[in-house]
Amino acid sequence: MSRFFFALVLVYSISSIPVHSQDQKAAGVGHYLFAWTGDANRKGNDFLAVIDADPASPSYGHIVTTVATDQPTMYVHHTEYTMPASGMLFANDHDAGRTFIFDVRDPLHPKVATSFNDMAGYMHPHSYQRLPNGHVLATFQHAHHSPSDEHMAATGGLVEIDDQGKAIRSSSSADPAFPDSLLTPYGLVILPELDRVVSTNSSMHLDDIFRGETYQLWRLSDLKLLKTAHFDVGENHYGQISPEEPRLGPDGSIFVQTLGCGIERITGIQTAEPQSQLVYNFPGNWCGVPTIVGHYLIQSVPAVRGLIVLDITNGAKPVEVSRLKFSDTYQPHWTGWDARTQRLVVTAKEPRLFLVKFDQATGALSMDDTFRDADGKPGFNFAEREWPHGWKGSGMPHGVVFSR
Repeated sequence: MSRFFFALVLVYSISSIPVHSQDQKAAGVGHYLFAWTGDANRKGNDFLAVIDADPASPSYGHIVTTVATDQPTMYVHHTEYTMPASGMLFANDHDAGRTFIFDVRDPLHPKVATSFNDMAGYMHPHSYQRLPNGHVLATFQHAHHSPSDEHMAATGGLVEIDDQGKAIRSSSSADPAFPDSLLTPYGLVILPELDRVVSTNSSMHLDDIFRGETYQLWRLSDLKLLKTAHFDVGENHYGQISPEEPRLGPDGSIFVQTLGCGIERITGIQTAEPQSQLVYNFPGNWCGVPTIVGHYLIQSVPAVRGLIVLDITNGAKPVEVSRLKFSDTYQPHWTGWDARTQRLVVTAKEPRLFLVKFDQATGALSMDDTFRDADGKPGFNFAEREWPHGWKGSGMPHGVVFSR
């Protein structure tokens, strides 16, 4: 009897080991997209959708799971641009002025860790970048002004935040030398080696959408504002309008996309007098989130219904090397790079997400036609479907991040 019992225990123990290992493999192996999504009709709540992004997976391009928030959709907007090492992902509903921190360390079981609204006297956070210490440095568009501040232009600030959603330090974008300028921080790039931060000023409000035309230089170690400067006005006189997304280029300069579809290049960041130059203009306006891969800058350009790739080897004279059109109606906005699969994710103000292959040797773009949802068409369909968290409707994605 005792031998039978021992054998039974041994068999049970051995049979249990693979099950536990498979669970760990499921949680730790695979590749995923995390798409920050709102209700296209603004009747439901914001949620994070997890999509299979492993080209070798039989369910490539299909939904894995979702995690819903308690926030009624107002305007789902930015996430972080790349997945942080901590697996704690920041994402905001901008019009609600609320940021969620998602724990996505287990992609199959993501959860809301916490959320926050106003912080350190600032409201409506927009963009997030990671500091060397793992904290987030965020741009906040607006400060809580007191009556004594009425003579100042609209201002916001930068706030350092930990993964628990606690403010560590902050600094105002207000500059008395620019009393009539719009100083609402939008995007930022962090340069630890130079002890610098560069941020742009652009408004999320239509009333002020064309007022932004400055950038600011900060000392990273103490967040001291060092300088506010106007962007270069090019020959067309509008390419500098509404500067948004700064990106570090391969030559150490900063390339900034504008809503006027210009590319401004900032040099001399380590000096007291940095300079900007409008080095390129794309067709149209309302250009969106760019991505730099190697010596190429990839820009979403709504006017061409696609992406345009620039070779920025000579940063002062970018050259177009390729472009990709999605359709006659798709107007791309967000782009994000995945070095692991050599693909870009692209979203627009339409309920469909695409993956695009990028050749780093030539700069060529091509649609990933193998990334297909259950409807059999290229891309992932957010329109009119039943979601894993129990909601039925059309989702509208914005920020999307690949897993590490």
